[in-house]
Amino acid sequence: MPAPESDAVRRLMEAISSLLDRIPMLLSFKSKWSLIRAKLVDLKTQLSDFTEFDGSSSNLLALELLRSVRETLADAVPVAARCEGLDLVEGKLKTQSEVDSVIARFDCHVKDAEVLIKSGVLQGDVAVVSGGSISSKKEAVRVEARNLVTRLQIGGPESKNSAMDSLLELLQKDDKNVMIAVAQGVVPVLARLLDSSSLVMKEKTVAAISIVSMVDSSKHLLIAEGLFLLNHLLRVLESGSGFAKEKACIALQALSFSKENARAIGSRGGISSLLEICQAGTPGSQALAAGVLRNIASFAETKENFVEENAIFVLISLVSSGTPLAQESAVGCLANLTSGDENLRVLVVREGGIECLKSFWDSVSIAKSLEAALDLLKNLASCPAVREVLISEGFIPRVVLVLRCGILAVRMAAAEAVSALGFSSKTQKEMGECGCIGPLIDMLDGKAVQEKEAASKALSTLLVCTSNKRVFKKSEKGIHNLVQLLDPKIKNLDKRYTVSALELLVTSRKCRKQIVAAGACLHLQKLAEMDVEGAKKLADSLARSKIWGVFARP
Repeated sequence: MPAPESDAVRRLMEAISSLLDRIPMLLSFKSKWSLIRAKLVDLKTQLSDFTEFDGSSSNLLALELLRSVRETLADAVPVAARCEGLDLVEGKLKTQSEVDSVIARFDCHVKDAEVLIKSGVLQGDVAVVSGGSISSKKEAVRVEARNLVTRLQIGGPESKNSAMDSLLELLQKDDKNVMIAVAQGVVPVLARLLDSSSLVMKEKTVAAISIVSMVDSSKHLLIAEGLFLLNHLLRVLESGSGFAKEKACIALQALSFSKENARAIGSRGGISSLLEICQAGTPGSQALAAGVLRNIASFAETKENFVEENAIFVLISLVSSGTPLAQESAVGCLANLTSGDENLRVLVVREGGIECLKSFWDSVSIAKSLEAALDLLKNLASCPAVREVLISEGFIPRVVLVLRCGILAVRMAAAEAVSALGFSSKTQKEMGECGCIGPLIDMLDGKAVQEKEAASKALSTLLVCTSNKRVFKKSEKGIHNLVQLLDPKIKNLDKRYTVSALELLVTSRKCRKQIVAAGACLHLQKLAEMDVEGAKKLADSLARSKIWGVFARP
């Protein structure tokens, strides 16, 4: 005996067959009924497929679809009856409207049935969380996510809205749920939902996308949605609510790391919208908008857009008045804009950038925030006229103090700033007097290659000063640390700076002995063969000394 639901599908298919047999006899709107006939044929095939799935008889989404098809058929029969003749008693326009409605409803049913079949929700794999095991909980989330992704694609606005609420609740629990939902194909579904005419649904969709964007392993799928997703988010920036704009900025922070997306944001008016938020948005949205601008500014192709939108003035104003996070992002954006651009450096200074930087620096409570300030300082210091102003404003002792920071990125940025500031003997001497040499020697022994290189670069500048050499010589590990960096086995380290620093020390007999004793000779021979700048000259200089025999030893 067939199951009740199987019997319901059978009766529904019989009703479809009855309407199919009737359609060829209809005289009014033949072309439209021909479309309905094609959709009914597809729908009949899909319902037949439903019976092959074990879970179709108990799946709520499938049952809901069957109910909707039954209602549409019930409405279609009297409409068909009125189209049997050419004399449309209830009016041609009214009847035509009803026929069009039937077409749209059957079209929706066909699409919904296709989604149900392809989604896998009819397989009947209901997760049972027994004993609270991790695997069963994960399976329960997977099934729930798959059902929600399916519900977001079928049914009416009310049903989709309810599914979105459930999805947001699921995504907000933890990142693992986000990854599971992404694996079930939620990203392209969310992107398509941005076309929704409902503002409430659109805002919830942007909120869901923002949650997905905060999980690193999912960002590439958002980027893969390309300009379609980007354009929708930019429209939200232009005309969305404050809540929607904030969520759009979160998503755009993830998307703007891509060069193509950054350029697209700049060319589509996104920078203007983001700057407007920086001026008039909520404190939270200002920080997020500045973060997006910071990413975009890292690409040279977008800098012209910033100039056109008078961004420097807005960013400096935000550094003066925003939240700590907004200030840091604005400073970081200015740092990216001034990198490699002399005109923008001058413009930043003219707009009060130095005073603003000084104020931000002195107000920072989290050391990590100084990385952006140091980058901006380094860029401004590459302009000779500006460098003197920076020194007169007391930035040297500020930089030297940060060299002992416990955060690697900040230490490295400080060493780079030392290199940028130390271009005069007076400045080099002042840096030495402020205690710059000791921290740099310690950095030579750091774990990161980038830290070693930044320190050797700074020392190659500072050791030009005689008083700094004296300080350096007093260190028991200074020369040893430098010589170790000559080892060709250390990859991805620019050894020109190390060679240059050692060249400044070989004029001292004591230093020559230490350099040779530390094993520089063999390293320099190999580096000379590799055409490292200055290596052959330094090797020759040591060779001419009376202690050449020392570093010929194995």
